[in-house]
Amino acid sequence: MGFLPSPLQWIRVLMNRDRSPLNSRLKYAGVLRQISPETAQFWLSQEDVTIIGRDPETCHIVLDAHIYTSVSRHHAQLTCQKRGSIPVWAIADLGSVNGTYVNQRRVKTLTPLNAGDHIQLGRQGPEFVLEYLPLTEVVTTQPDQPLTLTQLLPIFAINPDWVHKAYLLPGIFTVVAVILLFATAGSPEAFKVILALYLGSAAYYFIYQLCGKRKPLWVLLGTLTLEILILQSPILPTMIYFFRTILPGQLHPPHASFWVLFSHNFIGAGLMEELLKALPIAVAYGLGRWLPSPWKQKVGVWEPLDGILLGAAAGLGFTWTETLGQYVPSIAGQFGHLAGLQVLIPRVLGSLTGHMAYTGYLGYCAGLSVLRPRRAPLILAVGLGLAAFLHALWNTAAVRFGPMGLAAVGILAYVLLTAAILKARQLSPTRSQNFATRFYGYREG
Repeated sequence: MGFLPSPLQWIRVLMNRDRSPLNSRLKYAGVLRQISPETAQFWLSQEDVTIIGRDPETCHIVLDAHIYTSVSRHHAQLTCQKRGSIPVWAIADLGSVNGTYVNQRRVKTLTPLNAGDHIQLGRQGPEFVLEYLPLTEVVTTQPDQPLTLTQLLPIFAINPDWVHKAYLLPGIFTVVAVILLFATAGSPEAFKVILALYLGSAAYYFIYQLCGKRKPLWVLLGTLTLEILILQSPILPTMIYFFRTILPGQLHPPHASFWVLFSHNFIGAGLMEELLKALPIAVAYGLGRWLPSPWKQKVGVWEPLDGILLGAAAGLGFTWTETLGQYVPSIAGQFGHLAGLQVLIPRVLGSLTGHMAYTGYLGYCAGLSVLRPRRAPLILAVGLGLAAFLHALWNTAAVRFGPMGLAAVGILAYVLLTAAILKARQLSPTRSQNFATRFYGYREG
């Protein structure tokens, strides 16, 4: 857990009697570390109160309602009371049923805490310990301040979070993509594939960062690959025959009105293609129920964020297959490779507000149905219906309204996707551990 001052040092610091370099050179953050029945770590805010409980809408440290049944919706809150440069926290019970205990003594009103204090929510509830961790060394402007190696060469000051905070992997991926684009400059087909892979990955990474939940890369790549394989299998022609021949899903009926054109696209493009993209989500859901822990949590669909990440991955696989296998070759064959690039770039980047947005929302509903199983049929019907509606509206707008209509539909799809992501982050049972909603106790200046 890093350097921790001794109890005697902390007593002196908190009583403002310590004039040692420990008090003047280091800034500290409070960490609430869960030690029972599982382990977790939560950074405490020094500006706002930190509420602990089961309510995902308003609590900052959210405990799973299915596991921690003794914890109230709003159980307790921690408040920071700074004494000089040292943050000091106090805890108060919020009228919980089973009470809040500090060092096995029940507290109700605001009670100051010391480093090492044990906090328990109910007699048999989860247990935490308050710890202080040093954030950074305060650099002074004194002329005799020694020059350190990490100041001169900051690369030697890296820490475990450096890879994520510096966006190191996206930077490396960009460098590799640029080199490959240079290397394939004389081969138009290879150039288009590399460009499509890079642009699509960048669009998906944006969604991943918005979601803020870690999902193993191999699971996401597996979902994407499964979607591509489905589109290369007999499933696709079977679906086309059913939706566009047996059902009235012909995409371009002659002399059709707006509503007739829309209804045909709703069946033959919206429903058919969204169901094709939903198949990898269904496979992940099934594997998550069948595999043992911890594989089931990594692979399965347990909450809306899982569904969004898997749905967007399936949408990206669909976009790559459709763009590189159908649209770009057709346009390039008629008008040349430049025209093919002019189609490839907006189609792949547009998947952020197209295929990834439609199936991302459908994935949100799939994950929500897991949290609300009694309403699962209604939730899934709404998700599939709205995804197919947006899909059909895009296709119809392209024919009837041109660029302005497409822009309006794209913005609507993006707004619905981002709203679903924000709501999924609130509903997430792992909200406190997700990197987009983790509660930090300091601000970087």
